[in-house]
Amino acid sequence: MDDASLPITARQIAKRYGAVRALDNIDLDISSGEFLTLLGPSGSGKTTLLMVLAGFTRPDQGSLKFGDAEVIRLAPHKRGIGMVFQNYALFPHMSVGANIAFPLRLRGVAKPEITRRVEQALATVQLAGYAQRRVDQLSGGQRQRVALARAIVFEPRILLMDEPLSALDKQLRERMQIELRRLHEQLGMTTVYVTHDQREALTMSDRVAVIQHGRIMQLDAPRRLYQRPANRFVAEFIGESTFLHVEVANGVVTYADQTLRVADVPAAQGRHLLMLRPERLRIMPDPVGAAASAPDNVLRGTVGHTVYQGESYLLEVRLADGTPVSLRGVSTDSALAAIPGSGAPVGLAFAPADAVLLPADAA
Repeated sequence: MDDASLPITARQIAKRYGAVRALDNIDLDISSGEFLTLLGPSGSGKTTLLMVLAGFTRPDQGSLKFGDAEVIRLAPHKRGIGMVFQNYALFPHMSVGANIAFPLRLRGVAKPEITRRVEQALATVQLAGYAQRRVDQLSGGQRQRVALARAIVFEPRILLMDEPLSALDKQLRERMQIELRRLHEQLGMTTVYVTHDQREALTMSDRVAVIQHGRIMQLDAPRRLYQRPANRFVAEFIGESTFLHVEVANGVVTYADQTLRVADVPAAQGRHLLMLRPERLRIMPDPVGAAASAPDNVLRGTVGHTVYQGESYLLEVRLADGTPVSLRGVSTDSALAAIPGSGAPVGLAFAPADAVLLPADAA
C-alpha cells in the first residue's frame, strides 16, 4: 500500500431524513491513490455521502473503513482527512500563511516545521510568496488554491473535495480541473470529489460514481461511462443522447420495420431503448442511395432546425414517425454549407459499434 494514500471501503451506508432516503445502502470500494468522483444532480445524495466519509454526517447504519481501520464513529478531526469545501471556508481575518498553518497548529507541529510546510504547500499550488497576503486580496482562483494548500499541508492520505470549482468562471474552472488532476498525480493521496458537472467528472477522474436517489446507478471509468451507460438516467446525465424504442428478437434489432445492425445485442428479448450519441451520427443528403450502399445503419428523415454553437453545430432531424434525432458536427464552413435546407430528406448514418441498447424499463 502506498504510504501517501489509503483505500476506502463503505458497506451498507444508509441515511434518512424523515421520509427521504438520502443514502440507500451504499456499497463502495475506492482504491488507494484513486481519484473518484461522486456525480449526480442536486438532491441525489452525493454530498451526503461525502459528508459521511468526512464524519460531518452520521449514517443510520453501515461500516466505513479507511485502510483496515473502522472510522464510522470517529469525529472528523480524528479521521486524518484533508477537506476542501465549496465556499473554501477560509478565515478572512487571517493571512494566507496563517490559514494554511491552522491544521498544523492544531496538531502541535513546531513553528520551524510549520513555516517549512506552509512554504512547501504554497509552492505546490503555485502561490509561492503569498504567505503574507490577506485572503480578501485574492481572486477566486487563488482562494481555491489556498483552500487546497490548507487541505494538503499536513499530508493527509485521503482528500475530500465538495464542488470546489463551482464558484469559478468557465475558463478558470477548466484550467483548475487540469491543475487539480496534476496535483493528484503528484501527491498520490486517495481523492473523493463531488460535482454535478459531468464534463468536470470525465476530465478529472479515474472512475466516476453516478448517483441518483441515494443509489449508485453506475460506477465506471469515464470513457466506459460515456460509451456504455448502464441505463437511461446515466446516458442522459452524461452527455447528449437520442433514444429510439426498438424490438429485439432472436438477436435481430428492428426499428419501425427497419433492421438495424448493433454490435452488442443483449440476450433479453422484447422492447429495448437504442441510445445514439449526436456526435457519432453522420448526415447523408441522399437517404435512398445511402441506405442502399452504406455499410452502416441509415435512418431516414427530414431536416429541421440547425443551431450554430461556435465550435460545433446541432442539427435536428425528424424521422418518419416524428421522433426528433440530434446530430452534432464541427462548425467548419464546408460542413455548414453541406447541410440541406429545412424540410429536405436526409439520412442519418451510424456504425453498429455506436448503437447502444439499454433496458426498456429505464424509459
